[in-house]
Amino acid sequence: MSASLKEISKVLVANRGEIACRVFRTCKKLGIKTVGVFSEPDRNSQHVHLADEAYFIGPAQSTLSYLNQDKIFEVVKRSGAHAIHPGYGFLSENSDFARKCAQQNVIFVGPPPQAIFDMGIKNKSKELMIAAGVPVVPGYHGQEAASDLEALQQEALKLGFPLMIKAVKGGGGKGMRIARNADEFMSQAQSCQSEAEKAFGDGALLIERYIEAPRHVEVQVFGDSHGNCVYLWERDCSVQRRHQKVIEEAPAPGLSLETRAKIGTAAVNAAKAVKYSGAGTVEFIVENQDFYFMEMNTRLQVEHPVTEAITGLDLVQWQLLVAMGHELPIKDQSKVPGPFGHAFE
Repeated sequence: MSASLKEISKVLVANRGEIACRVFRTCKKLGIKTVGVFSEPDRNSQHVHLADEAYFIGPAQSTLSYLNQDKIFEVVKRSGAHAIHPGYGFLSENSDFARKCAQQNVIFVGPPPQAIFDMGIKNKSKELMIAAGVPVVPGYHGQEAASDLEALQQEALKLGFPLMIKAVKGGGGKGMRIARNADEFMSQAQSCQSEAEKAFGDGALLIERYIEAPRHVEVQVFGDSHGNCVYLWERDCSVQRRHQKVIEEAPAPGLSLETRAKIGTAAVNAAKAVKYSGAGTVEFIVENQDFYFMEMNTRLQVEHPVTEAITGLDLVQWQLLVAMGHELPIKDQSKVPGPFGHAFE
């Protein structure tokens, strides 16, 4: 093995359920040993039985088990695992955890810590995208008024209504409110800030133009540590309830070939702006054939199988290869397979 490559012969999956089983399946295909972890109610779960080794990490409360970093690293030492795959949710987008992995000489199967951090703060990520030439929804993303609601209200009056108010550290449909006019701005901002403080520990907000009938289109990107990055087509997740996705489909219907190429290129530019490696999803709001950057999910997504269905690729295998230091299996965008057929989840 080249000196620049890192060996992974045993992977700990710091997760449970479906995604743990999914990662184990590819590891077994590649001859990589697997380590599972489980909380008390998951003792007899399928992922525990599929793992080559499984370790108890605590009670049902996730902060005492799957989110307990000390417990995870303790199992790494006991099992001799070389790498941690975080799955999705839990520690998957925690830049401090990714940094600790590097400090303890454990391979984190995911992007660099700085990329996670930069894309995890919405106003910072939007400023980076503007600098990279990626279209963003017009709005106020500054730091100065982010926590001062009266100052934010003045910025709102300059922009005009309706507006979307968002927590800068928001996600999962939380920390979002619509203000349709100036009269309701303050009450909606206060409600959004309160929810953000409880859910994310940070009440800082940003505001942007509210697009009345948007489509939500996300692009699957993949980068490596050698500077290569490609997009593996897009998914449409416009069918939502309370900002939570209900249906994912790929490829996105109704996009022109020109828009498909443009949105894919914009997603790659977004990833390159933060020196991204591994699997990531760049989310866009689409209005007619215009699109605007919304956020980037710095992990493998729940809905990655629809992308696998239209490309025939194993995204977990790509994750592991990139984590070992290999170049992407496909570096030329014109060689990316698909999209074949149509897939729904």
